[in-house]
Amino acid sequence: MSAQPRLWITRKLSDNTEARAERDYDVVLNPEDQVFTPDEIVERSADFDAILPCHSELFGAQMVPQLSQRIKIIANHSVGVDHCDLAALGARGIVVTNTPDVLSDATAEIAMLLLLGAARRAAEGDRMVRNGDWAFWSPSFMVGTKVTGKRIGIVGMGRVGRVMARRARGFDMEVHYYNRTRLAADLEDGAIYHDTLEGLLRVAEFVSLHCPATPETTGMMNAERFALMPDGAVLVNTARGALVVEDDLVAAIVSGKLAAAGIDCFVSEPGGNPAFAPYPNIFMLPHIGSATRETRDAMGFRALDNLDAYFAGREPKDRVG
Repeated sequence: MSAQPRLWITRKLSDNTEARAERDYDVVLNPEDQVFTPDEIVERSADFDAILPCHSELFGAQMVPQLSQRIKIIANHSVGVDHCDLAALGARGIVVTNTPDVLSDATAEIAMLLLLGAARRAAEGDRMVRNGDWAFWSPSFMVGTKVTGKRIGIVGMGRVGRVMARRARGFDMEVHYYNRTRLAADLEDGAIYHDTLEGLLRVAEFVSLHCPATPETTGMMNAERFALMPDGAVLVNTARGALVVEDDLVAAIVSGKLAAAGIDCFVSEPGGNPAFAPYPNIFMLPHIGSATRETRDAMGFRALDNLDAYFAGREPKDRVG
């Protein structure tokens, strides 16, 4: 091993992150922002002590045993780790970390943008004006759904969910939430707890998803669950595409059960779901929840903090596996 640990950063990160990595590590960067397949990751792994990947790099149960014994830590640039088979990595003795806390504000901003945009038909209005098609007005023109004072149901009251709750209170929304466990009163901050997802969905006029994709949550928003929601409800998803059965979402939009949806993440990424495209009341963004300059620096630095701790012989703060 060289005097400095040898690190592979698999994607193009912020300039500040890469500058710090070059200072402290024998680092290989990816200025072309190439996306690597699992086979390519395995092939390259023999050259490194650590990998700093993004959510685009997949560490599945079949590929992990093929990784070089040299790899000691995978310090993810993301908070989500559903691209990592933690059991397989743990069996190999590979430490896994993530980047919590630092993207909560940015993701909640996008969630509120999607909520407002879906409710008030922002995509339709923008397209109409941009295309030169705005040639009419009447009291019935572009009527959307009021947000202020409505009931919002937050699914997953972790860091992002709690920030989203604060943002929603700025619109005088009544905050309801479903979580695996009830929060302490100071964290709950007046939000109304539901001990089942079904109970939450029955009362929430807006539903915002903020939970990880796990075997238990994958496909949680399906036809049965959509049917429980009030007519004309709005769904927002800035968490993971796998939480939603996308065909069932389309059916709920077509039937009018949902007035609109705001979607930042999809089952298939990049690309999204072409079946959503014909519906102007599905307001879509290309998974940019954490995409601010400040947040990208913070995510990169948090990943490097975890690497620094590991190679200094300390327990990384954000170890998840």
